[in-house]
Amino acid sequence: MTEQSPADDLAAEFEQQYGYAPAGVWSAPGRVNLIGEHTDYNRGLCLPIALPQRAWLAASRRDDDVARLTSLDLADATQVSLAEVAPGRPTGWSAYQAGTLWAMRQAGLPVGGVDAVLRSEVPIGSGLSSSAAVEACLAVAASHLFDLGLTSDDTGRARLVTFCQQAENVIVGAPTGGLDQTASLRSQAGHALLIDFDELDAAGLPAARLVPFDPGADGLVLLVVNTRAKHANLDGQYAARRAACEAAAQALGVASLREITPETLPDALSRLDDAAQVRAVRHVVTENARVPQAVEAAARRDWARFGRLMTAAHASQRDDYRISCPESDCVCEVAAASGALGARQTGGGFGGCVIVLLDAALVAGFSDAVMAAYEAAGWAHPDVTAVEAGAPAG
Repeated sequence: MTEQSPADDLAAEFEQQYGYAPAGVWSAPGRVNLIGEHTDYNRGLCLPIALPQRAWLAASRRDDDVARLTSLDLADATQVSLAEVAPGRPTGWSAYQAGTLWAMRQAGLPVGGVDAVLRSEVPIGSGLSSSAAVEACLAVAASHLFDLGLTSDDTGRARLVTFCQQAENVIVGAPTGGLDQTASLRSQAGHALLIDFDELDAAGLPAARLVPFDPGADGLVLLVVNTRAKHANLDGQYAARRAACEAAAQALGVASLREITPETLPDALSRLDDAAQVRAVRHVVTENARVPQAVEAAARRDWARFGRLMTAAHASQRDDYRISCPESDCVCEVAAASGALGARQTGGGFGGCVIVLLDAALVAGFSDAVMAAYEAAGWAHPDVTAVEAGAPAG
């Protein structure tokens, strides 16, 4: 018997839920940021890839402005009139999807209600941007259902990014940058995506350039280690780091920390009195400098250098930006002891996932070592998964 695809399974779930077949099934990936962390809202540089793990959405348009949204993972359903969507309403997971429809309507697009059923392979709270995947699969579905034509080229997809980000910033209330949504909607398989949030294209959207990324061709593996330490962007820590960056930029008289370079960094730091601002500026400026170096290393297939940059990025997150956690530090230490080329915490921080770049022959030894370290610490075992650069939402 032929195994059904996730799309077939979800279409069947939709029909069971609503009593008719969906118009289609769409999906969007989570993401891993290879390097360039907490730089997006500082008009900086980032280098993410889309993941093979995806959120899946079966959907149909309605003739009214009601959104009926069902999450199979959470066994939860919400019904909301789009006219009533506002900051803080609805709450929970459905805010990400209802907020995306709201943002599209705010832009004057002819978007109405939908029936939708969601299932996601991207673990919640892991730092792999499950929220962006949830938003992006709804955005591409709405583009098709309401004949908007926003998925056929990168400019249209960049517009969808803005709607997803508005949903998260305004309706959900999470002060995130646009990295996650950009990676989910604009990446390509086999490539990383170099995003420059200070360089705008003709449409006023952040510039993005594809960078070939295939360490597997050289016998290497990129592992994602879910530390099991829960990450969240709504707990105040993320907002506190962003506020420190904004306060430092104001104190230095610049529009954003992107204007501070490694050459001007010593002078900038000498003009700041607040220790948190000093650490924030040092992290952002040095992290921005690491991104183009990583792009060059990937282009030359200099994976040893790429790994060293990953490790330096983690040290900056741990010591300057202070967004690491004991579990993440443990994984990075085990990776180094196991001969990995590099390792770093990825995502918003305070938990989530660590990425590890290492030779394929070392994967089993590293996995055993990290499991043993977790057992010694009394933590629940982490999940270790090999990933490649995946396809965008569609």
